[in-house]
Amino acid sequence: MLRLAAQTLRHRTGGFLATFVALAAGVAVLMTCALLVESGWRHQGDPHRYGAAFAVVADRDLTVDGPTVLGETERTTVLLPERGSVPGNVAGDLADVPGVDRAVGDRRLVVTTTAAPGLPTTGHGWSSTALAPYRLVSGRPPRSDGEIAVDARLAGPTRLGPGATTEVVTGGVSRTYEVSGVVGTGGTASGRAALFFTDAHAAALDPHPGRYDAVGVLTAPDADRDAVLAEVRRIADAAGATAYTGDDRGIAAEPESAAARSLALGAGAAFAGYAAAIVGFVVAGTVGLSVRHRRRDLALLRAVAATPGQVRSMLLAEVGLLGLLAGAVGVPAGLLATRQVRDALVSRGFLPDDFTVQGGVLSAAAVVVTVAVVALLSAWIAALRVARIRPTEALGEAAVEPATGGRARLVCGLACVAGAFSLTVLTRATDGQTALGAAMGMLYLFVLGVALLAPWINQGAARLLGPVLRTVWGDSGYLAAANLRANARGAVAVLTALVLSVGLGGTVWFLQDNLERQTVAQSREGVLAQYALTSGTGLPASAAAEARRVPGVAAATGVRRTSVVVPDRLEPQTVPAQGIDPLGADRTLDLRVRSGSLDALREGTVAVSTARADAAGWRLGDKARLWLGDGTPVTLRVVALYERGWGFGDVTLHRRTLDGHTVTGLDDRVLVRTAPDFGAKGALAELARRYPGGQVTDTARLTGELAEDVAVSGWLNKMLVTVLVGYAVLAAANTLVMAALARTRELSLLRLVGVTRGQAKRMVHAEQAGLLGVALLIGAAIAAVTLTTIVRAVTGATVPHVPATGWTALLGGTTALALLATVVPVTHILRTAPVEGMGVRE
Repeated sequence: MLRLAAQTLRHRTGGFLATFVALAAGVAVLMTCALLVESGWRHQGDPHRYGAAFAVVADRDLTVDGPTVLGETERTTVLLPERGSVPGNVAGDLADVPGVDRAVGDRRLVVTTTAAPGLPTTGHGWSSTALAPYRLVSGRPPRSDGEIAVDARLAGPTRLGPGATTEVVTGGVSRTYEVSGVVGTGGTASGRAALFFTDAHAAALDPHPGRYDAVGVLTAPDADRDAVLAEVRRIADAAGATAYTGDDRGIAAEPESAAARSLALGAGAAFAGYAAAIVGFVVAGTVGLSVRHRRRDLALLRAVAATPGQVRSMLLAEVGLLGLLAGAVGVPAGLLATRQVRDALVSRGFLPDDFTVQGGVLSAAAVVVTVAVVALLSAWIAALRVARIRPTEALGEAAVEPATGGRARLVCGLACVAGAFSLTVLTRATDGQTALGAAMGMLYLFVLGVALLAPWINQGAARLLGPVLRTVWGDSGYLAAANLRANARGAVAVLTALVLSVGLGGTVWFLQDNLERQTVAQSREGVLAQYALTSGTGLPASAAAEARRVPGVAAATGVRRTSVVVPDRLEPQTVPAQGIDPLGADRTLDLRVRSGSLDALREGTVAVSTARADAAGWRLGDKARLWLGDGTPVTLRVVALYERGWGFGDVTLHRRTLDGHTVTGLDDRVLVRTAPDFGAKGALAELARRYPGGQVTDTARLTGELAEDVAVSGWLNKMLVTVLVGYAVLAAANTLVMAALARTRELSLLRLVGVTRGQAKRMVHAEQAGLLGVALLIGAAIAAVTLTTIVRAVTGATVPHVPATGWTALLGGTTALALLATVVPVTHILRTAPVEGMGVRE
């Protein structure tokens, strides 16, 4: 059967090309997602910063207990958005462990040098050089608060050497330091450049007093490392931290690596799931349609004594060979696409420069096997009917295909549609990623239901559209309606592909547009201040107070952006938050408070968006338990509920609540409201010049910058959605071309019995108009229900925003592609002489 399958493929290349395209494109799409996941799984960051340490104790994630299911408590681990720290006494406890030579606390300070402002740099205490280890290349260690040592990556491009001076900005203040020495690691190192203060000065500059970013453990030469590691882990667990060893030290050294790893794993896995479902639909439909188009050939094999097992084996061998060929093309294409995606993610700041595409063998094997299994299963199911019938009835069965499916298909289709409608309730009852997941499940259930019910849908549509088709196209319309009724089951793959294209594109693409629009609109409407004092290095808390003293300033509010971890019905979520000074905040910000008041915001209290409060079950006056960005648990009283969570974050805290719990301890901006007809911008500009990089901008410009940031954030979703929709559209066109080319004998027979070429064209146009109209109507209805449900759940908007150009492009593009994919092959067929066309294989 394998040799027969190979011969069939060789002599029917045109017939198998559509199946090969669907398989190869599916492999390429899934390979991109899988390789992104594998690269994220293998990414560990660069551990050179702690290269000499046996273990590193740090706090980089938070494990939260979730609901109890079947007697077991679900636990979820989330990354800390503000990079946690460990208590200073942990270093002493680790130093007392038998076999430990030294335990060195490392402080990681956010700094910027005026000599190299574009070079990412961190500040540390001098004692932490033992963890790399660094060695002096020239000069000496810093000995006073006015001295620093720099590493070779910073000294090289800036020519900073012993005796040179440079300005360093940290904590919102610029100070001048003398370079006492240059250090190096003795090899190539990636990541951020480093400079070193004295330990005492680094402690004074650290916004986390009494704590370390991490503690590195150096062992004695004769130490029992297993025993040391066990004790180190015990101490780390007691402090709520983690002991990192081996390559995992890179995560402790560069927390950005953990975020990059999480992004690659999360984005790759999420879209791999969506892609797998789409590929499943497309491959199953294409393979099934290909088998049905060969009913006559398969029936002839049965008529000449081929057994059902032999027919199935031949079909499975054909699809298996196509799967191998598709893998040989799709895997390299996926590798190339993944590298392009990686470069795009790095250039937009989603991933660090040192993130590399790694692996590929596991991803390729998993993807090829998955696509092959789906294709083989589809071929096996499609071949069941032809293979089971008796040889004497085979050709008769092949001549007239059953118009609809069986009872099981009908029941399953109705169950899928019912399940999709039931998910609308879950979507409306949740928010965030939970609502998005439920909505995507609803979308796929709708599409699966349409695929299963397609024979009945096509028959019903043909009966309803029959009079319209006859009125518009005359006799050709009558033939078109008859064909639609007779070929109801054969058009299943075409209908499914078109519905999937419109439903997926209309839901996910416009959902991203709605989220971006809601965020920008809330920010624009909620900022009452005319000006904003900003700095690229951050502003100290005193900046807001100084702004209030400027003549003509009516109110000034310092805003500190952060993220917090909040409980949810299913699992905790990291949500955007802000810390503000509530003094005069009602004159600079309008969060659209629905109950309570921001005037009551103090330490120990919190204001929450209505959407987040509903998700967490909080009410005004309740005690809300959450975790700050560095993992510190807090219980705060809810004093206000507001609506504009998309524009300002789901959680608003008093700024002092965040002191010591953010990386920089600085404000991002100060919003300034001036009195009417009072020119205070000049005085504000004078104030801004006191801070490194300070400037005064109109708040309208801030809204524009926010729109750009939101668009960049949404780029990843839109890019991946474009790939998925593109694949669905390609599959639709592929299916339409295959279905059109399979009609050579049918159209030739019509022409032999007197149908003119023009009548045949009009008949095909009428069929296409009917089928396309039904597909667009169903796809648009699915998109409307899904989009409306999720937008209402996530943003609270009753009616989603759908730009006219977007719908026009989606529906018009799908229509144009569908017509092109049908008209071109049918025109080619009609150019063939009818007698020759009757002799062409199916």
